[in-house]
Amino acid sequence: MTILELRDVWAGIEGKTILKGVDLLVKGGEIAALMGPNGSGKSTTAQVIMGHPKYSVERGDILLDGESILELSPDQRAKRGLFLAFQYPLEISGVTMANFLRRAYLSIHEESTKKLTVSEFHKILVENFKLLQMDETFTKRYLNEGFSGGEKKRSEIVQLATLSPRIAILDETDSGLDIDSVRIVAEAIRQINREKGTGFLVITHYARILNYLRPDVVHVMSDGRIIASGGFELAEELEKKGYAALNSS
Repeated sequence: MTILELRDVWAGIEGKTILKGVDLLVKGGEIAALMGPNGSGKSTTAQVIMGHPKYSVERGDILLDGESILELSPDQRAKRGLFLAFQYPLEISGVTMANFLRRAYLSIHEESTKKLTVSEFHKILVENFKLLQMDETFTKRYLNEGFSGGEKKRSEIVQLATLSPRIAILDETDSGLDIDSVRIVAEAIRQINREKGTGFLVITHYARILNYLRPDVVHVMSDGRIIASGGFELAEELEKKGYAALNSS
């Protein structure tokens, strides 16, 4: 079983410390949630895990299956099986979804894709668009260009389903989604988790998407630290009482 582990991670940006001793486990086949108010360090945690060059780890370690990945570049971490769905997906003009995903797929799965034909890959891609209830014509459109906010977020999950990472980090994927899109995205996440064994770290402010996902564990972050962990009932408590109640307890 794949295990991503943060051990006493202190990290920041431009000389400002944001994470202050984060300990976190994300296991393959499980869904973990990371909740917290704005500015608590949730998105920084995602960026640090993926090795964003603007963020520096001051002390502590990040391990994947027991091996430190601190010295690995973001693309090397992706090849090891990590994936990040961005809070604000980028638009890339001139690059179709199909071409982008095929190149990414071949880069990450070099050995297993030597015999994969273009038509076979296209079939995989179309099935993944159907999973997110998106028309296959999106395969021919430029990456996220002209997509609505909800389409961009669903497009990120299409990418996830296609690349089949071992651990996927979703940074506020539910923000900007309407009720139907939240359900569609959550159902796709559950199917990927169930069928491929992908472990998920779902970063969110609200319990809305978690009502569909029913995560195995919920962590709450405040001021760069994880201050509470528990089952789904913790998310339900936060929805009723808010973060202030937890900080005061």
